[in-house]
Amino acid sequence: MQALDALLNRVSVPRLVEPAPTAEQREALFGAALRAPDHGHLQPYRFLTVEGAAREQMGELLAEAARQQGGEVTDAMIDKARNGPLRAPLVVVVIAKLQEHVKYPKAEQLLTAGCAAHGILLAAYAQGIGAVWRTGDLAYSKHVAEGLGLGEGEEVIAFLYLGTPQKEPRVAEKVDLAEFVSAWPGKV
Repeated sequence: MQALDALLNRVSVPRLVEPAPTAEQREALFGAALRAPDHGHLQPYRFLTVEGAAREQMGELLAEAARQQGGEVTDAMIDKARNGPLRAPLVVVVIAKLQEHVKYPKAEQLLTAGCAAHGILLAAYAQGIGAVWRTGDLAYSKHVAEGLGLGEGEEVIAFLYLGTPQKEPRVAEKVDLAEFVSAWPGKV
């Protein structure tokens, strides 16, 4: 697939089934992630793969975090959290590793980690793998961070769900670039 095709036509694919990406496909996914723009070569990211029975363990972790949220927590909310990781055969947890640095602020490091996640999505689309980026409140839960083994300065920025598209992915809608691009300074 041409790079521009992936960049211009990638869409989220939320309905995913087995099989998960192969070892060869995963190598391309993570290889693409490692090409993210990275000032100072800090590599402010890491990835966890969750599949098989580990998805059920992750679901229990998310359900526990949902119970701890406070406020009104319904059984439906807990079930949704528990079943979330089961929506795809592979979940990639993207973790930003933010470091104190005199020259490269944490905001740039966070953007780099986000670009790494986007690289995975683009590489998935290019290989015909379905993928969708999900987060939600539980992604930012201290309980989830501890359960996933995150360390000081680390935070979850994405749960990437990957698998085989259950149906043909939708076609990317065309947008009017003029709504997003303008010259500076504007007309005087």
